[in-house]
Parts: sequence; structure tokens; C-alpha cells
Amino acid sequence: MEKVDTMEGAYDDRDGKIWMDGKLVDWRDANVHLLTHGLHYASSVFEGERCYNGKIFKGVQHSERLKKSAQWLDFEIPYTVEEIEKAKYDMLAANGWKDAYVRAVAWRGSGEDMGVSARRNPVRLAIAGWEWGNYYGDAKMKGARLDIARWKRPSPETIPVHAKAAGLYMICTMSKHEAEAKGCSDALFMDYRGYVAEATGANIFFVKDGEVHTPKADCFLNGLTRQTVIGMLEEKQIKVHERHIMPEEMEGFEQCWLTGTAAEVTPVGQIGDFNFEVGALAKDMVESYEKLVRS
Repeated sequence: MEKVDTMEGAYDDRDGKIWMDGKLVDWRDANVHLLTHGLHYASSVFEGERCYNGKIFKGVQHSERLKKSAQWLDFEIPYTVEEIEKAKYDMLAANGWKDAYVRAVAWRGSGEDMGVSARRNPVRLAIAGWEWGNYYGDAKMKGARLDIARWKRPSPETIPVHAKAAGLYMICTMSKHEAEAKGCSDALFMDYRGYVAEATGANIFFVKDGEVHTPKADCFLNGLTRQTVIGMLEEKQIKVHERHIMPEEMEGFEQCWLTGTAAEVTPVGQIGDFNFEVGALAKDMVESYEKLVRS
């Protein structure tokens, strides 16, 4: 199919196709009923993925995590990993895209239940996509500026922290809005214990004396890009410390970067009152990751 070109404007008013519940539908017809359980009670999980040169980077792992996230929320997506993978590529082909962001989302839909319990409601699945540039725009190689969020990542005893669930992003939206109002591009969370955790949609890494330090992913999502970057650093024979990091330690770190499917590897220049250089290792990781995902 010819490439869809009219991708600017509101996300609900574009040309193109979206995969919903087993079939491709026109973009503007990809709707749900107002009384959808996921809209009211956050019974929704999702994945953000990137397609480079016609291949989704770690697509299977994303689909596996999507199904696992749903299980964490006590529902089962009625499609296999293989069927989800086919749906993604069918959506990309229908829109004529080889380089795009891919968004898969599963949720409890509308049905016989409209309260906290929703076991009788169907589980829905949709896969959309769009063409997208740098997540942090011009800030990427200059070094992004981060605010420090007033909210904290919660304890694993309070919420399914290892699921990529919609409800976990409520404080992300609020924190990012507050950060943007201060002229920052993102915000850094501490966790419920006061340790450094993550940004609103990305994991964080620090450099000191040629070694890398990153928060232990014991109360937030262990990102696929995070795992990829740790593997890349180990291949480069650079020591990686996955550990609890106190916020005051940031004063002694020399470099910093964020990782995520959308962010890829984005150097950080400032977090609150702490400043970092966009150094050689940060630049090397940006370039190495960009090469890896297109290989």
C-alpha cells in the first residue's frame, strides 16, 4: 500500500489504518464505547515499540511483555505472541511504513459489568502506529534537562510495578506536565524509599570514573532498552553497577543518560541542581544504540 502522508494533527483525526480485534479498520473508526472498563478503572496495558527499516526492534519481547502485563492485571489477551507480531506488521504494511513507532494496547472493554469487577467483559486488543522523530527533540545531543518529581515510585506491595500498565503512568503525566512548565523535558522519580528510580518514561544511567551506575529495577519497569544497553556496556567491557542510588550521589556523577524505546539513548545535562557533561561514553552509547537497532 502507498505510504500514508497525512500524519500531522490530532491523533483521532488522521488517515490510515489501525488494527483492532483481528481486523484493520479506518483510523477515524478505531473507537470504543464510553462505558469501557479500562477508561474508568485503568484495566489497560500497553507497549511502545520502534520499527526501523521495516523491522520492529525486539518486537517479540515486547509482545511477550504485553501478555505478561495483562496477566499481572488478571486478564488474558486472546491472541498468541505470533498473532500479535503478525498484527503489528499488517498494520505497518497497511500504512506503508518502514520507520515508525508502534503502540499495542490491551484493555477490558465494555460489557455486562460496569464496576470494579469486570470478569464478564471482553478483553480488547488494538495496534496503532505513527511516524515519529526524536522523543526529546533538539535536547537529545545537547543534554536533556530534568526536573525532580514530587511523586515517588510506589512499593511493589501496593501496585504491580513490573507490568506496563496504564495506571502506573498517572504520576508520570502529572510530573512531566510540571517539568515542562519549568522548561524541562522530563522529570526524575525517586522511589518510595528515597532512592533514585527512573524518569517518566525512561530508565536512567550515570557514569563515574569510567564505570556505569544504574538504579536496581526492583520497584519499576525493567525496560527492554535498559536491558539492551546494559548488555552493550558489558560487551564494551565497561563495569555496570545495578544498585540503589541515593539522590545526593548525583553530585559526584560525571555523565548521565536516559534509555527507552521512545527516548532510545538520550544524554542528560541537568537534573534539578545537578549538572552533567555530554561526555564521550554518553555519545558513544547514543551512536552505538542507533547503529544496533538498524543492523
